[in-house]
Amino acid sequence: MPPTAPAAATPVADASATGDVHAVVPVPSDVDLRRTVGRLRRGAGDPTWEHAADGTVWHAVRRPAGAATLRLRPGPGAVRVDAWGPGAAHAVADAPGLLGVLDDADGFADHLHPAVARARRTYAGVRLARSGDVWDTVVTAVLEQRVVGLDAKASWRRLVTWHGTPPPGPAPAGLRVAPPPAVWRDLPVWEWRRAGVDAQRSDAVRRAAQVAHALTPDVGAAELGRRMLTVRGIGPWTVAEVTSRALGDPDAVSVGDAHLCHLVGWALTGRRADDAGMLRLLEPWRGHRQRVLVLLELAYRGRMPAYGPRAPRARPLV
Repeated sequence: MPPTAPAAATPVADASATGDVHAVVPVPSDVDLRRTVGRLRRGAGDPTWEHAADGTVWHAVRRPAGAATLRLRPGPGAVRVDAWGPGAAHAVADAPGLLGVLDDADGFADHLHPAVARARRTYAGVRLARSGDVWDTVVTAVLEQRVVGLDAKASWRRLVTWHGTPPPGPAPAGLRVAPPPAVWRDLPVWEWRRAGVDAQRSDAVRRAAQVAHALTPDVGAAELGRRMLTVRGIGPWTVAEVTSRALGDPDAVSVGDAHLCHLVGWALTGRRADDAGMLRLLEPWRGHRQRVLVLLELAYRGRMPAYGPRAPRARPLV
């Protein structure tokens, strides 16, 4: 879900400067950039993102050539993209996917259920963004395993703030580039614990860091998923979270989510469902199941009756 209220970026003296690399990306006027891009942000306090009141979005990324600061400035029918740093060219090349321009909804039969059709009309401007940030998405997805979302986002915020680096160029104060795999691999146990991350999740991130060189966006969703599943502590839920956000996979389904199957069942039938039931309900939209999930979450999250006990909150050692 996007943040409830975009945080204002801290003004910088040369905020209007041209980036090391820049481009203008045509974007259809009906695209909802705030929600499309906002789905990639892990909470309003995510230090790798900054959303300004004027609609400008800043994002600190890491690409094979190095770190980059990305600035997205929406305008009529297009988004001006500027980037600074050694990874600037790669970050600008990824911008169309990040903005949802590459999302292809051809063949999506929203008319098959009135709830899906209503959600699509209400959120017609939402596209499936692809961040291109496989490694960062692996980390955030593992941190979100089996815990309250607020706690996972807080852990990500703490760890990136403590161990990330300032981005290149005229970045807003507080923006950080998330650490590379080697830093995550070598973090001492007490750093994980004081950020509220238990051994099961921290060990999974550290094991994934050992094979991070093989977790690249160019291999495609199926192969990336296969490689991820070779890492102990990563299962189908984590794979779907990564391929949907990093690659914009329109068919990814997060099987094993504590709430998603109930939301889908309630939205489509008025009754809770388990994972098997959710998959049966989504089958008519195979090829676009992630699209259905995004629309139903936007339309029904917060409206579904609450069931069962709340998950325990994490207790960081700070």
